[in-house]
Amino acid sequence: MPLVELTKSVYRCRNLVGGEWRAPHGPHDVVGVHENERDVTSPYTGQLIGRVPMSNAMHVAQAVEGAKRASDGWRNTPIKERTQRMFAYRELLLKCLDELAHTAASEAGKTVAEARAGVLKGVEVVEFALSIQNLDLGGNLEVSRGVTCEYRREPLGVVAGITPFNFPAMVPMWMFPIAVVLGNCFVWKPSEKVPLTACRLGELMLEAGFTNGIFSIVHGGKDAVEAILDHPDVKAVAFVGSSPVAKFVYERASRSGKRALALGGAKNHLIVVPDAEIELTAQSVLDSFTGCAGQRCMAGSVMVAVGDVEPIVARLREKAAAIEVGAQMGAIIDQASLSRITDAIASAEKRGAKVVVDGRGKQPRDAEYKSGTWIGPTILDNVKPDSPAAQVEIFGPVLSIVRVPTLGDAIALEGQSTYGNAASIFTTNGGVAEYVANRVHAGMIGVNVGVPVPREPFSFGGTHESKFGHGDITGHGGIEFWSSLKKITRKWSTQSDSNWMS
Repeated sequence: MPLVELTKSVYRCRNLVGGEWRAPHGPHDVVGVHENERDVTSPYTGQLIGRVPMSNAMHVAQAVEGAKRASDGWRNTPIKERTQRMFAYRELLLKCLDELAHTAASEAGKTVAEARAGVLKGVEVVEFALSIQNLDLGGNLEVSRGVTCEYRREPLGVVAGITPFNFPAMVPMWMFPIAVVLGNCFVWKPSEKVPLTACRLGELMLEAGFTNGIFSIVHGGKDAVEAILDHPDVKAVAFVGSSPVAKFVYERASRSGKRALALGGAKNHLIVVPDAEIELTAQSVLDSFTGCAGQRCMAGSVMVAVGDVEPIVARLREKAAAIEVGAQMGAIIDQASLSRITDAIASAEKRGAKVVVDGRGKQPRDAEYKSGTWIGPTILDNVKPDSPAAQVEIFGPVLSIVRVPTLGDAIALEGQSTYGNAASIFTTNGGVAEYVANRVHAGMIGVNVGVPVPREPFSFGGTHESKFGHGDITGHGGIEFWSSLKKITRKWSTQSDSNWMS
C-alpha cells in the first residue's frame, strides 16, 4: 500500500520503486517519527494529516534503476497496448473522482469543486494521450526513384517530472500520460507539501497495469530534485513551479545533457476597456484572481484599467467583498506563504496603493477551520506600474489595479513584464480584441476569458521568465517533448537514372 496509517487520518507516504511501495529509510516503528520525514498539514485546519519521506540521491537512483530495467520492454510494447492501459487508468480516475478531489482539497487548500475540476482537466490530457496512436503514426515517402524516407516516433527512455503543490493531480497529468503512452518510463517527484494525492494516483497507475517500474514516485525536496537533474539515465525533465527554481532546473538539467522544459511563475495582465460588458468582466476578473486562492500561474493578478471603467471596478469590489473563505474560496498552502502575501499587501499600502477590499483577517464560518491559513480576496487600487505589487508575483488572492489612459499604455505595461504567461482583453469590440492579441507578448491570450488555459490538443506554455526551454507542455507540444524522431532511408536496387542518392 502507498500509505501507512499512523493514527486516525494521519498517513505515512512511501516511494513507488520498481512497481513496489517502499519506505525509503528502511524499517522503523510505524508510529514513530523519522528524522528524514516532513509533516503534511492541512491548510484548512492546520492539523497533521500525513508524513512524507525526504528522499536522497540513493533513493532517486533506486527509482531510476527500476525504470531503466522496465524501459526496453515498455518501449517495445505496441502503442495500442500502452493506450489500453491508459484507458483503464482513465476509468479508474473517473471512478475515484470524488475521493481524489477531497484528498487534493484537504492537502492543497483548494475547494472541493476546484480540486475536482483539476482532476477532470488531468483526465482531459489523459484522453488526448489516448488519441496519440491515431494522431502520429509516422510517415513514409518515396523521395527519389527507388529511394524512400520514413520517420518513426520513438520514446526517450527514462524521463522525469517535478510538480508543485497547487495542482496535486492536474499538473502531473500534464506530463506522465503523454510520456508513458509514447513508451517512456516516468519518474515523478511531487511536491512534498501534497504527497497524499500523488500516492493515490500512483496506486491507480499500478492498478491500470503500469507496473514493474514503468511509473515511479520519489518523494522529497531539493536533494531529490537535484539527484533527478544530475542522474545520467534520466533523458528528459519537465518542471512546473516558481521562475527562480524553473531557471535553476533548466540550467542544471541542460548542463547534464538532458532535454528540459521548466515552466515558471507569472504576473498576468487583464486589460479592461470601457466598452467591456460589466457583469461578464467583473465575474471573470474575480474568478481569475481568487480561483485556487490566487495560487496558480494563470491567476490574473494585474487589472489594467483603461480610461473610465468605474462601473466594472465597483461591481468587482462588491463581488470580491462577498466571497466567503472556506466555502467559495480555499486556503493558503501554509503560514509562510500567508505571511508573504500579507507583507506584500502592507508594502503596497506604504507605496500609495489603496486597499479597497481587504481580505486580511477574514475567517471561515466553520469553527473546524479556524486554525487554517486564510485570507480573503484583496483588491489594491491605484497601484503604480513600477511598484512590486504590479511587477512581482504575489501568488495569493490579491488583485492590483493599475490605471492607464490609453490602450497603448496598457499594451506597453504588459510588454514591460519580465514574465509572459497569460494576458486577457475584456471588450465587446472584435477589432480591439484582435489589436491587443496581436501586440501583447504573453504566450496564452484570452478574449473575455480570465484564465486562458488552452484545451487539448492545444499546448500550455508561456514566454520569457514564465518558461525555460523550447516548446510547450500538454497537447502536440507534449508529444514533441517526450519523444524523438528516427529517420530511415531505404534503397533496394540500383536505378538506371542514377543520382546522388543511388
